[in-house]
Amino acid sequence: MTKSELIEVIAERTKITKSRAEAVVNTIFETMADAMKRGEGIEIRGFGSFTIRNYKPYTGRNPRTNDPVPVGPKRLPFFKVGKDLKDLVNARAHEPMPADADEPDEHDEADDGGDEAADE
Repeated sequence: MTKSELIEVIAERTKITKSRAEAVVNTIFETMADAMKRGEGIEIRGFGSFTIRNYKPYTGRNPRTNDPVPVGPKRLPFFKVGKDLKDLVNARAHEPMPADADEPDEHDEADDGGDEAADE
């Protein structure tokens, strides 16, 4: 799902305009990003939690020249999935995927590029 698709779903389900739904989504993302910039974690019960992981500096290697390259310290966001979301995803993992109309399934014949009339 893309950000645009998320905005459409929120607008549909809440009966608000797409521009208003976009403002809601942007506000949520900006607020989360600001909290993580400050080093704060974000916990959404049942969904998961976002934390910041600190990485020490180290010496890497340039893959082309094999020369050592210093890599500075960095902070990266990390997401840990919540139990409810994990259970939901795993419950769906045991169900067959819905057939996609754009892709052929086992009942469709493979197109060998030949003329169908010539095959008869």
